[in-house]
Amino acid sequence: MARISRYFETARGADGTTRMRVHLDGAALLRMPLLNKGTSFSQEERIALGIDGLLPPHVGTMEQQLERTYAAFRREPTPLAKYSNLRALQERNEILYYALLERHLAEMLPIIYTPTVGDAVKNASTIYQAARGLSLSPLNIDRAAKVADNCILDDVRILVATDSSAILGIGDQGWGGLAISIGKLALYTAAGGVSPYRSLPIGLDVGTDRDDLLKSASYLGVRQKRLRGAEYLAFMDKFVDAVKMRWPRAVLQWEDLSKDTAFEVLDRYRKKLPSFNDDIQGTGAVALAGLVSACALRGRKMRDEVVVVHGAGAGGAGVAWAIQHGMVREGLTPAEARARVFVLDSKGLLVEGRKMEDYKATLAQETARISGWGDGALQLEATIAKSRATVLMGLSGQPGCFTEPMVRAMCEHVERPVVFPLSNPTSSCEATPEDILAWSRGRAIVATGSPFDPVKVDGRDVPIGQGNNAFIFPGLGFGAILAEASEITDGMVAAASYALADYVKEKHLAQGLVYPPVDEMRAVSERVATRVIEQAFAEGVARTTRTTPEAVGAHVRAKGWQPRYLPFEKVVSS
Repeated sequence: MARISRYFETARGADGTTRMRVHLDGAALLRMPLLNKGTSFSQEERIALGIDGLLPPHVGTMEQQLERTYAAFRREPTPLAKYSNLRALQERNEILYYALLERHLAEMLPIIYTPTVGDAVKNASTIYQAARGLSLSPLNIDRAAKVADNCILDDVRILVATDSSAILGIGDQGWGGLAISIGKLALYTAAGGVSPYRSLPIGLDVGTDRDDLLKSASYLGVRQKRLRGAEYLAFMDKFVDAVKMRWPRAVLQWEDLSKDTAFEVLDRYRKKLPSFNDDIQGTGAVALAGLVSACALRGRKMRDEVVVVHGAGAGGAGVAWAIQHGMVREGLTPAEARARVFVLDSKGLLVEGRKMEDYKATLAQETARISGWGDGALQLEATIAKSRATVLMGLSGQPGCFTEPMVRAMCEHVERPVVFPLSNPTSSCEATPEDILAWSRGRAIVATGSPFDPVKVDGRDVPIGQGNNAFIFPGLGFGAILAEASEITDGMVAAASYALADYVKEKHLAQGLVYPPVDEMRAVSERVATRVIEQAFAEGVARTTRTTPEAVGAHVRAKGWQPRYLPFEKVVSS
């Protein structure tokens, strides 16, 4: 028997059938989305569970429910309305919600994730429907352990936590960022195979510096300025301690923390509980995988590329570090790799001696490297030209900042430049694929962070790859869960990146793609999780005894959760 909650558990019978054993009945059962099967409860279950007469008479199949819910989704007039439709379904019947996502993932990914989730976050207080996950704030952080006990899930294995300080390209969103955690966990299940019975979104509401939110009558968050410094870290300490106490086997994904705290939080807790920062490590891994694929497509080595990264926040720094490590993997020294990766923030190129945050110092160029460039040559266009860049990565959140002269300058140094405007949501993209391909006369290899339609070039459709973190984090997290990893190492993150690149080389490189189609995310995640577990064994951080390094692939496939209804039985109290 597997205890999931104080209200229900699963058990395997003598005939091998898994059943859901429930400790509640009646209307309360129908109000619990992880248990509600809606019209699919059998007549026998309706009688035994005290819900006879509380549902329409017809006993339907999941297939019939899927047809009905998909039609309702398609009727919604706007992306945000479609988002609310899916969230309502998730709060009504969670198994059906995941079955629908699994069937229509490519269509629904832009709704539950970027770009629509950005609008959902901005409107979180006005479209709020029902409670989900945990919300911690200065009002209850001193009771964090008790708050965690209030959660009905007893065996949580994955948590996604955000303080909403740097949501996508839209910045500080206060309490509203909880929608990001909900969306990420939907992908852990639909694309990664993690059971929704073992996942939990966390909102860390440490306040907001947005006066418009603080003054809004509809705002649902705590009404105070953001915690900083020692107060912020004390808040995080209490949160992490409560997680370790309540769910000692859980993996924690940090999401959308500002650059001022993201690196410090990751370093502070990554050895205390297995955790990673998706903006730093997930973004770095997916960008590296895309560049590895682009190099293979052009017959080049990454060690020979000159890379410009525009944006030095958590995502930009993560991408720069990942690419440097990839170059070292191909034989360069760390110093040689650093000299080939140029990183710019809002003030221009990072150069030694310039005042900057500590985490940026390791990305700064030596002054000798730019000797003779001139004082005016430290901005983006001049850096591209002077460095003879062959690769341009955008993580700035500044729409339209990639221009025709920049792309034309790259075309002077390399036959097929790589241009990845990766900022999300779509409104923050540094340039459109259509423009980049026009400026390069169809020569550029383009991938974006948000979905774009194929672009017509010389009468043919050029697909635009999506450098989506969802190709990385579901498999990375699931792998860490199954490995029972004591920590998530840099090697495990790198293994995830190269697993994605290898998948592309095997399945799609011949068609000119550098990322897979999004409807293959489940297959990608299985490959990523397998490599992550193998790496965990190799580094000695895997604590599981349920598999061996040789049997990891079969173990991952066997453990992937599938959305299906289980037969129910009522537990009779003695």
